[in-house]
Amino acid sequence: MIEREQRWVLRAVPTGLVDPIEISDRYIRDTELRLRRMKSTDEVIWKLGQKTRVRPESPEIVNITNIYLREHEYQILGQLQAATLAKTRRHWRRADRVLSVDEFHGRLTGLILAEIELEADDDLLGLPEGAIADVTHDDRFSGGSLASLDERCAEQLLAEVADQSTVINAE
Repeated sequence: MIEREQRWVLRAVPTGLVDPIEISDRYIRDTELRLRRMKSTDEVIWKLGQKTRVRPESPEIVNITNIYLREHEYQILGQLQAATLAKTRRHWRRADRVLSVDEFHGRLTGLILAEIELEADDDLLGLPEGAIADVTHDDRFSGGSLASLDERCAEQLLAEVADQSTVINAE
């Protein structure tokens, strides 16, 4: 399945978000595979996904394949070496669209991304309320790149986001 996403960095977590889901991602080293655990209030979903870029230089459009797993399968695959990422995803209704808002935890605490799935022929959208920047084509904000950041690089990225927010707030 082809997936096209647009992403933004947000200044803060917006109000009015619904449906929190705790997501733990494991980007398996030396592959394009992601092991994901999604926990909502009433269920847990485990899946193995593969995202391959349609254009190697752009994270905007990917081919995505998901295999839904049983817990024991997830546990077995979870033993593979992987870069990890933890976030809370909520949904944000804006006009006639729903955006996913990810609030990151751990070394990326303070990073908030919003994303929306677009159709192939949709124009890119403008900045939503509270957005600092469109990072759709900035590979540093793709999941695998974020998961691979060490503490120092994560601090640098968060400082850059904070600086950008300060500049925008001053305007």
